[in-house]
Amino acid sequence: MLHLMTVEYTESEEAAAPFVAAHVEYLEHWHGKGVFLASGQTVPADRGGAIVACGVDRATAERIAAEDPFTVAGVARYVITTIDPGRVHPALADLLGADASRVRG
Repeated sequence: MLHLMTVEYTESEEAAAPFVAAHVEYLEHWHGKGVFLASGQTVPADRGGAIVACGVDRATAERIAAEDPFTVAGVARYVITTIDPGRVHPALADLLGADASRVRG
Protein backbone atom coordinates (compact mmCIF):
# COMPACT_ATOMS: atom_id res chain seq x y z
CA MET A 1 0.00 0.00 0.00
CA LEU A 2 0.97 3.57 -0.64
CA HIS A 3 -0.21 6.43 1.56
CA LEU A 4 -0.41 10.12 0.70
CA MET A 5 -0.17 11.80 4.09
CA THR A 6 -1.20 15.44 3.82
CA VAL A 7 -0.16 17.60 6.77
CA GLU A 8 -2.47 20.58 7.26
CA TYR A 9 -1.66 23.33 9.72
CA THR A 10 -4.45 23.90 12.25
CA GLU A 11 -2.57 26.92 13.58
CA SER A 12 -0.29 29.46 11.89
CA GLU A 13 3.21 28.64 10.65
CA GLU A 14 4.44 30.84 13.49
CA ALA A 15 2.61 28.64 16.02
CA ALA A 16 4.23 25.55 14.47
CA ALA A 17 7.74 27.07 14.46
CA PRO A 18 8.76 25.83 17.96
CA PHE A 19 8.08 22.25 16.84
CA VAL A 20 9.93 22.30 13.50
CA ALA A 21 13.17 20.75 14.80
CA ALA A 22 11.30 17.84 16.40
CA HIS A 23 9.19 17.45 13.24
CA VAL A 24 12.37 17.25 11.11
CA GLU A 25 13.77 14.56 13.46
CA TYR A 26 10.49 12.67 13.06
CA LEU A 27 10.76 12.89 9.25
CA GLU A 28 14.41 11.76 9.30
CA HIS A 29 13.50 8.80 11.51
CA TRP A 30 10.81 7.51 9.13
CA HIS A 31 12.88 8.26 6.00
CA GLY A 32 15.70 6.27 7.60
CA LYS A 33 13.39 3.31 8.15
CA GLY A 34 12.39 3.45 4.46
CA VAL A 35 8.73 4.18 5.22
CA PHE A 36 8.73 7.79 3.96
CA LEU A 37 9.68 7.94 0.29
CA ALA A 38 9.29 11.70 -0.14
CA SER A 39 8.27 14.61 2.04
CA GLY A 40 8.10 18.35 1.69
CA GLN A 41 6.21 21.56 2.17
CA THR A 42 3.26 22.50 0.06
CA VAL A 43 3.44 25.45 -2.28
CA PRO A 44 2.50 27.84 -0.79
CA ALA A 45 4.19 26.61 2.39
CA ASP A 46 1.61 28.04 4.77
CA ARG A 47 -0.79 25.22 3.92
CA GLY A 48 1.42 22.48 5.41
CA GLY A 49 3.17 19.58 3.73
CA ALA A 50 2.85 16.13 2.27
CA ILE A 51 4.50 12.76 2.73
CA VAL A 52 4.46 9.70 0.50
CA ALA A 53 4.75 6.55 2.62
CA CYS A 54 4.87 2.85 1.75
CA GLY A 55 5.50 -0.52 3.30
CA VAL A 56 3.03 -0.12 6.17
CA ASP A 57 -0.69 -0.74 6.52
CA ARG A 58 -3.26 2.02 7.04
CA ALA A 59 -3.42 1.58 10.82
CA THR A 60 0.35 1.97 11.07
CA ALA A 61 0.29 5.08 8.85
CA GLU A 62 -2.34 6.57 11.19
CA ARG A 63 -0.21 5.73 14.24
CA ILE A 64 2.86 7.29 12.62
CA ALA A 65 0.88 10.45 11.84
CA ALA A 66 -0.35 10.65 15.43
CA GLU A 67 3.28 10.61 16.64
CA ASP A 68 4.33 13.66 14.60
CA PRO A 69 5.35 16.42 17.02
CA PHE A 70 3.14 18.81 15.02
CA THR A 71 0.14 16.54 15.71
CA VAL A 72 1.05 16.05 19.37
CA ALA A 73 1.34 19.84 19.82
CA GLY A 74 -2.00 20.39 18.07
CA VAL A 75 -0.60 22.68 15.37
CA ALA A 76 -1.32 20.32 12.47
CA ARG A 77 -3.48 17.38 11.48
CA TYR A 78 -3.12 14.66 8.90
CA VAL A 79 -5.39 13.58 6.10
CA ILE A 80 -4.29 10.15 4.89
CA THR A 81 -5.27 8.82 1.49
CA THR A 82 -4.38 5.16 0.97
CA ILE A 83 -3.66 4.12 -2.61
CA ASP A 84 -3.57 0.63 -4.10
CA PRO A 85 -1.40 1.35 -7.17
CA GLY A 86 -2.99 -0.09 -10.29
CA ARG A 87 -0.19 1.11 -12.54
CA VAL A 88 3.42 1.66 -11.53
CA HIS A 89 6.41 3.15 -13.34
CA PRO A 90 9.17 0.54 -13.84
CA ALA A 91 11.56 2.56 -11.68
CA LEU A 92 9.20 2.14 -8.71
CA ALA A 93 8.09 -1.47 -9.25
CA ASP A 94 10.61 -3.12 -6.90
CA LEU A 95 10.28 -0.40 -4.28
CA LEU A 96 6.50 -0.79 -4.18
CA GLY A 97 6.52 -4.56 -4.59
CA ALA A 98 4.34 -4.28 -7.70
CA ASP A 99 3.83 -7.38 -9.78
CA ALA A 100 4.57 -7.29 -13.51
CA SER A 101 0.91 -6.83 -14.48
CA ARG A 102 0.91 -3.37 -12.88
CA VAL A 103 4.15 -2.05 -14.40
CA ARG A 104 3.69 0.54 -17.17
CA GLY A 105 6.03 2.78 -19.06
